[in-house]
Amino acid sequence: MGVMRDTDRLPLLFLAAVAVAFAVLGWAPRADRFTWFMENFPVILGVPALLATHRRFPLTTLLYGLLALHALVLMVGGHWTYAEVPAGHWVKAWLHLARNPYDRLGHLFQGFVPVLLFREVLFRKGVLKPGAWSVFVLILMVLGLSAAYELLEWQTAVWTGSSADAFLGSQGDVWDTQWDMACALIGSSLALGLLSRHHDRLLAKTSRG
Repeated sequence: MGVMRDTDRLPLLFLAAVAVAFAVLGWAPRADRFTWFMENFPVILGVPALLATHRRFPLTTLLYGLLALHALVLMVGGHWTYAEVPAGHWVKAWLHLARNPYDRLGHLFQGFVPVLLFREVLFRKGVLKPGAWSVFVLILMVLGLSAAYELLEWQTAVWTGSSADAFLGSQGDVWDTQWDMACALIGSSLALGLLSRHHDRLLAKTSRG
């Protein structure tokens, strides 16, 4: 039996961390169970999908780590609701904000992480190549994802009425939808600007492997 490489070991550690956090934060959430489920739905759906595809299409360690971090952001929001996360209240008081900003962090991650997932899959499949055109397409994909999520929130509110208030997390802001999509745009732009070169080096190693 060979020595396990970091590229094999780290995803397992990320998976274990997500599993422990899911159990701890999901055991007795402060939010109602419906809100907890809706906020954790991407994790509940995404982790099995990653497990099912990791052998035939393993992702880079960078992406697995970012996906684990994104899952933690979602699970924390699901435990307290985004409007009531304690760390967000601390930042709100510190910066004298009008609302708990944790929701903004969640939507920054909704752009930051998915854009790299789209980038990795589409580059490795040969659908896109590095360049200005790919940046434009990837950002549009993130905005489409963000819009789809806002439509899901809208329909959930229509179907369930006031029970969806905590899931919406608008905190009385009439421009909450626009802010959410703007945060996803900022997050995706930051990810591409900060991590594209490092991501390219990892993708090159993956193709050689």
